[in-house]
Amino acid sequence: MTPGTGGRAPRGRTPTLRHRLNWKRASMAAALGYHAADPGRGPRLCFHLKPGSYDTTALIEMLEQVKVFYAGEPVVLVWDGLSAHWSRSMRAWVAEQDWLTLERLPAYAPELNPVELLWSALKARELTNLAVDHLADVADAAERGIHRISQNDQLPWSFLIHTGLTIHQPHPQN
Repeated sequence: MTPGTGGRAPRGRTPTLRHRLNWKRASMAAALGYHAADPGRGPRLCFHLKPGSYDTTALIEMLEQVKVFYAGEPVVLVWDGLSAHWSRSMRAWVAEQDWLTLERLPAYAPELNPVELLWSALKARELTNLAVDHLADVADAAERGIHRISQNDQLPWSFLIHTGLTIHQPHPQN
């Protein structure tokens, strides 16, 4: 806030919060998992925060963690058009993964991405007006939000329902 104003800005001036954290130093990735064959298992959230930004190498490292998180179960990952998601290196890596299938969202369609609703839920609560000095504080706040969302049986399902997308059970192989 403006010094000497008791936490208020002068009349007609917008208050200014000052903090040393450069938000461009952190990136977050998340996956919302919905089990098609057994919806009763409930959605699962996988969350990753890293300094800097994601490139293909960092996303592959995150996907290796997703593989462990889902214990090698088959995963269909619905991704937006971020260039690192569809780079030549990523496509080559995915081609070697028997557990992973990628589906691409249409361009400029964040309303079809349940993870966008996850981000909105975090930004509306845990990350609103967050002014901290350390990246670890941002990570802690985001982790609290992920925990809050994952503890609510209905909220992750509501993200999927809001998109209009549905989960279909896999057809048995003949």
